[in-house]
Amino acid sequence: MIGHAFRATIACLSQFRAARGVGAAALLAVGITVPASAETITVTHWGSAFYGAPYAVALEKGFFKKHGVDITGFLTSAGGGTSVRNMLAGDLPFGEVALPAAVLAIQAGQPIKIISGGVESVGDITWVAKPDTPIAGLADVKGKKIAYTSAGSVSNMILLMCLQKAGLDPKAVQTIAAGDIGANLSAVLNGAVDAAFTNEPLWSQNKTKVKLAFQAKDCTDVNITQTVGVTTTDFATSGADKLKAIVAARKEGVDFIKANPDEAADIVAKAYNGDPKLYREVFRNLVAMNYFGDGRLIYPNLDRMAGGMELVGRLKGKVDWKAMADESFLPAPAPAQR
Repeated sequence: MIGHAFRATIACLSQFRAARGVGAAALLAVGITVPASAETITVTHWGSAFYGAPYAVALEKGFFKKHGVDITGFLTSAGGGTSVRNMLAGDLPFGEVALPAAVLAIQAGQPIKIISGGVESVGDITWVAKPDTPIAGLADVKGKKIAYTSAGSVSNMILLMCLQKAGLDPKAVQTIAAGDIGANLSAVLNGAVDAAFTNEPLWSQNKTKVKLAFQAKDCTDVNITQTVGVTTTDFATSGADKLKAIVAARKEGVDFIKANPDEAADIVAKAYNGDPKLYREVFRNLVAMNYFGDGRLIYPNLDRMAGGMELVGRLKGKVDWKAMADESFLPAPAPAQR
């Protein structure tokens, strides 16, 4: 039933876009110029996590228009499958979404292609505790209540990896799915859990209220692909030029962040309504950990995420990256790494 509904939705969207294209062609036939349409794309956790930073910079610095696409805004979501659905429903079907969400959608039969890499590190993933609690590292979590976001999430994966690293049976720790990042912070501040998941910018914003318990880098290689650029299989053909433009503009955004972290932080602080001074500190840390990938598909990083998905029981069979991905949208100077 879900598959039929999904195909019907795609068909309706395709018919709508086709009709819109016919209308534009008719106007051109009578000599009326049709301006490039302003469009939105989907970016998971836009405004609350830094996955969207390269897009904010690309918009502010004019990189989208430079490459011939008029992106004026971003659809957001709480992540996961919602981001994929937002992408499918958008006028321009491109989104930067969580890699697990993309893999699961493709394995469920949705006509989606992975076309670019996104965030390539989990180095900012952190667990925090109240300052007066005895937790000062992984060795101290036995018998404690530890929160993450939701079952099968990246925070769930990293937590299990950390418990494995510490040689702890997951049953020796009470793990709790506490909800989004804000809910995790509230849970630890209210004493509902002993330690809770957070990442930037909430970690830096709350360093006076909580202390570091442990981090992803204590448990695993942090070079793991968190997000990827995706599109529909139809638009990968009909909208190839726009997709190449978006990927190229984002790459310029990443290059700008690495060369000008303070100015980039100011741009993102304005877009996110954040504190520029705090964001400058955070951006220097993110650049140092190679958080923002330049668009290349880095297969060892993809494989590490697939391993995490297996760990939490969310992977259905072996991942065939060659079948799931299309590398033709990457800028020529940035070939995929194998």
